[in-house]
Amino acid sequence: MSNEVWRLARKPLAGWPVADDFRWQVEDMPEPALGQMLTRTIYLSLDPYQWGRRRSGAEQPGDICHGRTVSEVVQSRMDTYAEGDIVFNTNGWQAWGLTGVNIDAFGYMFPRKIDPDLAPISTAIGVMGMLGLTAYAGLVVQCEPKPGETLVVSAASGGVGQVVCQLGRLYGCRVVAIAGSDEKLEYLKTLGVDTAVSHRSPSFAAELRQACPDGCDIYFENVGGAVFDGVLPLLNVHSRISLCGLISQYGNEEGQDPRSLWRTHGNAVFERNRVAVHDLFVGNFVAEHQDRFLEEMGGYLRAGDIRYLEDKRPGLENTPEVFAQMLRGENFGKTLMAVAQDPTVNH
Repeated sequence: MSNEVWRLARKPLAGWPVADDFRWQVEDMPEPALGQMLTRTIYLSLDPYQWGRRRSGAEQPGDICHGRTVSEVVQSRMDTYAEGDIVFNTNGWQAWGLTGVNIDAFGYMFPRKIDPDLAPISTAIGVMGMLGLTAYAGLVVQCEPKPGETLVVSAASGGVGQVVCQLGRLYGCRVVAIAGSDEKLEYLKTLGVDTAVSHRSPSFAAELRQACPDGCDIYFENVGGAVFDGVLPLLNVHSRISLCGLISQYGNEEGQDPRSLWRTHGNAVFERNRVAVHDLFVGNFVAEHQDRFLEEMGGYLRAGDIRYLEDKRPGLENTPEVFAQMLRGENFGKTLMAVAQDPTVNH
């Protein structure tokens, strides 16, 4: 049997992904060594941070494109896993991959079994995985929301943003959601946000100001750019920011560090209003907070307190095109590729 793989063809030149950045290959099936297992990719997560890895050089030309996955164990030489187990792992942009001894877990993305009875298995790369933990760590752990505070969430209909909005509601905040289409704004209202504002509106800054009559106490930053410009004047004294991502800047053609530029732009307001700015790296929260998060989030999902929208696209061969669409904001919900049939779903 053979393995279908997307490899990084070159260090991306500038802007958003194009076809020449990736190389499709059909390769030999990997064989698991002692302490390893061979898994079949079922779902592949597409996330903005992956583009940052490629542009920064953390991922080198020739590497298999990184991505978190939900997979099925096909052959195991590990005592703790058996054929048929469903696992969270990091196969990346390929149909089959190895997990275990000497296989990179990217510092903190350790494999774990998934119980299909707790939630749909795709959620292990979404609301019940690193994405959900990112939302939880940034809002609950870093920003410590209090009832009555105003929470502003950019890219609010995305995978992380929709979870932040609902957690904010559950923690008693007044939630102001920012998104880019009427469809997304209407969806956010069904999640219980107090106000939804379009960043594409010509009067965005004025509409956001009107939506935040008492200013902004917590800002969950996913975007940067003009959205950040609209939020800056609204930041209250002792407000808090969780800096999760800067998707509007990942395609900048100057090659400068987006986070440094963002901090420089906001520094005068940060200092004047004593704003606490927290860089959010989910790997820092796995050891101490993941178990508590999974228990709490599992309870919310089972009770129907949190709903979660996925944007599933078929076919590993379509991954680069869908990845570029996601970065341009042409997705709706958490974007993932359906690579193989899900054995836990009745077809």
